Amino acid sequence: MAMYVGLTDNPEQRSQQHGSPSDWRLYSPFLNEDQARGWEKEAIERGFKGGPGGAGWKYGYTHTITSETREE
Repeated sequence: MAMYVGLTDNPEQRSQQHGSPSDWRLYSPFLNEDQARGWEKEAIERGFKGGPGGAGWKYGYTHTITSETREE
């Protein structure tokens, strides 16, 4: 199974939008957008699925992509 990585300003809402994955993992607030985008880019380079350039950046998150994962 693949892992998804993303950034958000509203982690609770994003978790719900992804279907509230059981292995949802939240990463503490980043100090600035450059730090957040760098973290996201490194995760994608390590094989995580995702796409840089989302609307938020204060928190990072990961979860396993399953057949029940939603993207809203």
